[in-house]
Amino acid sequence: MTDMTSNKPYLIRAIHEWICDNNLTTHLAVDANHPGVEIPRDFVQDGQIVLNIAPRAVQHFVADNNEIRFSARFHGQPMTVRVPVGAVLAVFARENGQGMAFPAEEPPPEPPPEGSGPDGDAGNDGSPRKGNGRPDLKVVR
Repeated sequence: MTDMTSNKPYLIRAIHEWICDNNLTTHLAVDANHPGVEIPRDFVQDGQIVLNIAPRAVQHFVADNNEIRFSARFHGQPMTVRVPVGAVLAVFARENGQGMAFPAEEPPPEPPPEGSGPDGDAGNDGSPRKGNGRPDLKVVR
């Protein structure tokens, strides 16, 4: 069986459309501590924020397979919001709570610092490489 992309961004878009088609207000619950989240920090409670993403509340709304981004006003101040799909905890209608929750995701690992790893000057432990520039492998039993 082949690996497939995550269905999460497709579900978020579908539920958002379903909520809008029913003339309700779509809200997005977001893990505010997930890397890449750009939100107004003043509104974060217990590490989460709930964002109104209804068409009347946002501009320039884009929900692709990697992130959700839009412009909105918070206390009258315009802001661009960016939410990686992995940071979305739920999408639901404000009026009745119907929607879908998602399990919290571990953030993706941060890339190694430059100069380390296979293309850099250092080995996995940070020490300089030896020999012909190829990785050193050991059999561990």
